[in-house]
Amino acid sequence: MTDGKRADSARRRERVLKAIDTAVKSGGDITVSGLARLARVDRTFLYRHPDLLERVHVAASTAVERDRKTAVSRSSLQADLANALEANKRLNTRLRQLEKRLSVQLGEGVWAESGLGAPVDIDQLQRHITLLEQEIADMRGALDERTEELEAARAANRELTRSLNHHL
Repeated sequence: MTDGKRADSARRRERVLKAIDTAVKSGGDITVSGLARLARVDRTFLYRHPDLLERVHVAASTAVERDRKTAVSRSSLQADLANALEANKRLNTRLRQLEKRLSVQLGEGVWAESGLGAPVDIDQLQRHITLLEQEIADMRGALDERTEELEAARAANRELTRSLNHHL
């Protein structure tokens, strides 16, 4: 009878070890209840065998670390969304500028072909003004991008400092 109990205990231990390996490989949730169910043993069996319980806790902590490293945080998704919305706004502004510029150039072409256009030197000055205005718009856009990058870096820096201070 004692040999039968030992053999049964050994079979249960084997099932628990296989269940732990399966749960680690599948990346599932590793809990005492879940592994007991998977191994078809009672939870008390795991609690009566400290070595098995320790393996369960080690596997669970390893899975938590793996999940923590691969998880996307809500704040990072919100930051990505805010950046995408800002980029969309900049692209819409640029599109309106280009449409206006195209309209002006097409209008000037029609005006020049009609013979009613302004003298050449005024046209050259107006083109130069348009180019300078475009450069200003481009530089403002670059400044806005750099300002946003600086703000994002500052926010990340604050978050890292807060995280470091929280752990201390």
